[in-house]
Amino acid sequence: MDGWMDDDGDGDGDGDGDGQLLVSKKVDELRSYSYAYKKIQSLCLHISMASLHLTKVGLGHPNRNSFPDLAITRRAYPPTRSTRVAFKVLASSSQTEPDLSVCVNGIHMPNPFVIGSGPPGTNYTVMKRAFDEGWGAVIAKTVSLDAAKVINVTPRYARLRAGANGSAKGQIIGWENIELISDRPLETMLKEFTQLKKEYPDRILIASIMEEYKKADWEELIDRVEQTGIDAIEVNFSCPHGMPERKMGMAIGQDCALLEEVCGWINAKATVPVWAKMTPNITDITMPARLALSTGCEGISAINTIQSVMGISLDTLRPEPCVEGYSTPGGYSCKAVRPIALAKVMNIAKMMNSEFNMKDYSLSGIGGVETGGDAAEFILLGANTVQVCTGVMMHGYGLVKKLCAELKDFMNKHNFKTIEDFRGASLPYFTTHTDLVRRQQEAIQQRKAVKKGLGSDKDWTGDGFVKETESMVSN
Repeated sequence: MDGWMDDDGDGDGDGDGDGQLLVSKKVDELRSYSYAYKKIQSLCLHISMASLHLTKVGLGHPNRNSFPDLAITRRAYPPTRSTRVAFKVLASSSQTEPDLSVCVNGIHMPNPFVIGSGPPGTNYTVMKRAFDEGWGAVIAKTVSLDAAKVINVTPRYARLRAGANGSAKGQIIGWENIELISDRPLETMLKEFTQLKKEYPDRILIASIMEEYKKADWEELIDRVEQTGIDAIEVNFSCPHGMPERKMGMAIGQDCALLEEVCGWINAKATVPVWAKMTPNITDITMPARLALSTGCEGISAINTIQSVMGISLDTLRPEPCVEGYSTPGGYSCKAVRPIALAKVMNIAKMMNSEFNMKDYSLSGIGGVETGGDAAEFILLGANTVQVCTGVMMHGYGLVKKLCAELKDFMNKHNFKTIEDFRGASLPYFTTHTDLVRRQQEAIQQRKAVKKGLGSDKDWTGDGFVKETESMVSN
């Protein structure tokens, strides 16, 4: 108490009259604080009620019916609680989450996640489910004029698991299919396209098409699918088991002269954006991609599946998937192909950046996407959209919610607000090995430090081989 009641400032130390005056002053100060506190509390309450009033009239909110209940709930709290809750709501509403929407070749999508052509887009029921779950777009299973020529077999899938293959416990890392394009009549698929566009006019439906090396057939097929109201066309130049003897699928994608001619037919006829789907089963994927864009295609999709043999059963000595004791090479997908797909997408994106105006063209990344992080990697390499097919077959159509949430988490981590904020951001960091050597030598000189790892091949030792290997791993 002596710290302020006895010190009257005159040096007499009695603390009687002066002390009482000081006490009176302190009481007045406390009353002022109390008055100020009540004013602030009153102001907070006014702000809270104003917020509730604006909310109640439904400004900018799609669901107005729920707001009267919210107002009643808030009034049930004591005044001080109501003010604090109101401030919490106001603070959270001011934070905008990342925007996943994209605009590709004039087509607006709510998010970059696209159902890739295959079983997940094989009929009306499953495509409707994809729209209901929230996928940004759906690419239907590939169609042709004469579905009677398409005969599928069963089984037509085989899986590769981590660890000992054949074990039911190992994680699935690879997936092979020997499935052909749609075996349903074209008329049936066209009716379902029309119905889907009628029910979901604002959602994006893309037709995947494939035909033989006949100009009239390509023109007829394009005309018929466009009449359904589809938003774009993806041309399948890449199915690795798509009846190559009839010059379909990969047979065109691997022959640049053939592809250039067929793309010319297609783009002279089509009135909607056209994406050319590339095969990875080629030495330089940029060559057909360049020709496709040069002849009028608006976009590139990459990659389709990798030609593969899944394995041989060590019990039966027969290949998988096994059909009456026999098999045929098929298309390999799932997470194990993602590093290959990323390299192909990176090469295409660098070519497009250097030779074309990327604003006028698009790139759709495909290959082993199962998480939002996987998708982010493709976008960082320049992809506008990301397609998922095998991932849906393994995890279901609800996977899109997980993909969106995880991609938003990634964007929040780096403070990205839109997809364009980071699309292609990692491309500048790819260079040649010669340039890597030059950069490291310059860095060593600048830092005056010993570079990490071994200096040359002569420095390897037998005893420390594992540690020496680890010293040159970056992740």
